[in-house]
Amino acid sequence: MLSAADVTGAEKKQPLKLEASTYTFSPGPDFQFEFQSRLIQAVPGDVLILKAGHYELQSGLNLVTDNVTIRGQGHEKTVLSFKNQTDGSFGLLASGDNLVLENFAVEDTSHNAIKVLGAENVTFRGVRTEWTDGPKTTNGAYGLYPVQCKNVLIENCVAIGAADAGIYVGQSTDVIVRNSRAEANVAGIEIENTVNADVYGNVVTGNTGGLLVFDLPGLPLKNGRHVRLFQNRIFKNNLANFAPEGNMVASVPAGTGILVMATDEVEIFENLIRDNRSFNVSVVSFLIFGKKMKDPDYDPYPEGIFIHDNQIQGGGQDPDGELGLLLKS
Repeated sequence: MLSAADVTGAEKKQPLKLEASTYTFSPGPDFQFEFQSRLIQAVPGDVLILKAGHYELQSGLNLVTDNVTIRGQGHEKTVLSFKNQTDGSFGLLASGDNLVLENFAVEDTSHNAIKVLGAENVTFRGVRTEWTDGPKTTNGAYGLYPVQCKNVLIENCVAIGAADAGIYVGQSTDVIVRNSRAEANVAGIEIENTVNADVYGNVVTGNTGGLLVFDLPGLPLKNGRHVRLFQNRIFKNNLANFAPEGNMVASVPAGTGILVMATDEVEIFENLIRDNRSFNVSVVSFLIFGKKMKDPDYDPYPEGIFIHDNQIQGGGQDPDGELGLLLKS
């Protein structure tokens, strides 16, 4: 039984205050456990610093806390390698608001490299995602993968080797993708079912398709719109398509520069677009793919497309696949 003095003492105890801190990590055998533990225990405002080095991970990482920054020393210096991954199919899965990911690389995940789901105010800065054995169907689908997000900034990033899209933004609003490089992916940059996106200052080369703006049926955010593609360099996207059979992007012909499918109000201007062997720019309806459409709220026809003031050179001389041949005819 507690005495009166004991009760008084218990009542005077203050609740534990969780204050934001900065934590620094180095490569080593305990990194996986220590880093995931810190992600689980993270409080808003935490900054997690990754020193330069090669980090070996066997399972995916999860973060749900708001206002967290993960910062490396550069995407060539701080590398998170999932080449020997045995658990989970992703590299990092995050859902917290006000998330900043910067200056590190994620390599060779089983599936998606970095997925951010349902978050607001998301920044990818100086991040690289790559599958280092070259283009293969068994590579992960997406490199940078924000979906159902609001206020997304992707800048100074690099995406290489994804079997779907290197930089993919889906079902999101208010998006900027700038000053980044996408290479050796099936789709270099893909904006899907998204409202208000600016894509500019990027280099997109060596992919199957360079820059795709799609709307697909059956998704919660219907009918994307207000997308601007400008001041990009989109050239020599002639890589053989290595997407798994049945995926939407498996229908994209090698040699695709820019492909707009079903999205309304897209402006394409001040880009350098050249030497994409199927076509440099094409605007099509979803119906061209011959796929079933069971969504009554989905509009398969692109409207309000404005293409102007681009430098377009070469290309279109050697169309690939059914779509490439159809557009040539």
